[in-house]
Amino acid sequence: MPALETGPALLGVVGLLAYLLGSVSFGVVMARLFGLGDLRQIGSGNIGATNVLRTGNKTAAFLTLVLDAAKGGIAVLIAGALLGADAAQAAGLAAFLGHCYPVFLGFRGGKGVATFLGTLLALSLPVGLAACATWAVVAALSRISSLSALMAAASAPIWALVLGLPDAVALLIALAVVIGLRHEGNIRRLIAGTEPRIGRKS
Repeated sequence: MPALETGPALLGVVGLLAYLLGSVSFGVVMARLFGLGDLRQIGSGNIGATNVLRTGNKTAAFLTLVLDAAKGGIAVLIAGALLGADAAQAAGLAAFLGHCYPVFLGFRGGKGVATFLGTLLALSLPVGLAACATWAVVAALSRISSLSALMAAASAPIWALVLGLPDAVALLIALAVVIGLRHEGNIRRLIAGTEPRIGRKS
C-alpha cells in the first residue's frame, strides 16, 4: 500500500465520488440508446460488455467496454493528480465497487472486469497493458470471456511485482478476489464445460 498522505475525511469524499461514478452502468445506458431493451433481461442478465455483445450489437458492446474502463481510469487519474497515490488507489477501489454494486441498480451490478482493467491502466500503463495482454491471449486461445477475465485478474498482482508497482499489490489482490466472487457461476460452468464462448448470442 502507498503511504497514507491524504486525510481520512478527504479520502472518504474521494471514495464517495468515485463510487458514484463507478455506479453509472454504461451497459444499461448503451442498451437503451441502441434500442436493445433492458440488458438485465437479456442473455446472462449481466450489465457488462460481454452481455451487450450477446445482443449482436458490436458497437454498443465496444462503447460499453470503453466507458466502463474509462470510469475506473478517470477516477484514478483525477484523484492521483489532485491528491496522490493513496487517493488514486482509493478512487480505483471505490469506482470498481461502484460498478459491481451500483446504488442506482439496487447494488446489483456487473463483474467489474473492464473497470478493473481501466483502473489498472491508470495506475500503471505497463502493468495494465500486461493484464490486458493476458486477457487477450487467453481469449484468443479459449474464446471464453470469463476465463480470460479470471486469468487477467489473477495475473495482475504478479505483473505489479514484476513491473515495479509493489505498492498496488494488496489492492490488486483484493480486486482479484472480488472478481473471482463475482464469477462464481462462471467458474461452476467452466468446471462443467458449459460456459458460453465469446460472440455467442443468447
